[in-house]
Amino acid sequence: MKHYSVLKKEAIDLLNIDSNGIYVDATLGYAGHSQEILRRLKRGFLFAFDQDLEAINYSQQVLESIGQNFKLIHSNFVDLKDELLKENVNKVDGIIFDLGLSSPQIDDAQRGFSFMQDAILDMRMNQSQNLDAKKVINNYELTKLTDIFFRYGEERFSKSIAKNICEQRKLQEITTTKELVAIISKSVPTKYFRENHPERRIFQAIRIEVNQELETLEKVLPDAINMLNKGGRICVITFHSLEDRIVKQIFNKYSELDPLVKGLKDIPEDYQPMLKLINKKPILPSNEELAENSRSKSAKLRVVERL
Repeated sequence: MKHYSVLKKEAIDLLNIDSNGIYVDATLGYAGHSQEILRRLKRGFLFAFDQDLEAINYSQQVLESIGQNFKLIHSNFVDLKDELLKENVNKVDGIIFDLGLSSPQIDDAQRGFSFMQDAILDMRMNQSQNLDAKKVINNYELTKLTDIFFRYGEERFSKSIAKNICEQRKLQEITTTKELVAIISKSVPTKYFRENHPERRIFQAIRIEVNQELETLEKVLPDAINMLNKGGRICVITFHSLEDRIVKQIFNKYSELDPLVKGLKDIPEDYQPMLKLINKKPILPSNEELAENSRSKSAKLRVVERL
């Protein structure tokens, strides 16, 4: 199964792996990062999380060919802390988050993630959950749809798109990606549709809502920071500005000095920041990577270390 892990070398290098440490791949996918982590571990151990059973089953076989010192956990990473505590693990040496969709998920038309292939509206990362894209499109009221499209898709024609969706579903249920793209197309000026691809932003917005992506990210990052050993690192790869903003804000919050003690010569330990930023500006894919994989274009990597 072909999957390209974006910024893989940079992320793995910056994770600064100790061969005897405990590491977490919070977004296993098709094991691109997990393989590289496992190859570097001797007496160390890897825990990897994914909601997608297809990814879990595939990655189990891939990783077994490298070593046995790993465990795959079928769960959303929002439960990272609770799931690790079940394994009697309360401190780790590094965590990686790759917040992009994996290529097999995008390319599998049946998953309904892509506006370029006709499929049933789905977009669930966890295929056993109840809420899917079809329910969002057919059940959410006009104001809620407009808000989701505007907040999560940053789409300027959110209101007219939501209005036309509500009009169309009165006539019949909207069930496929192709039907949704047709509604988006007739809701915006022709030139705007051709040049700006609002369907990309609307599909992103629905996917974020279905999988509660931003809420889970805001919740898990403080847990991840608190679980880090001294010198441990967190690497986060984001793919759109909404995710990157959350990561940047949380990392900045935990790496800034308390205003009460700024300027003091000797700062008490309780007032020291928990993190230091390894890179103040995000790391972007190289020209070589962009040439090899166009899907890496919007990726940004941020790294922090526990003090």
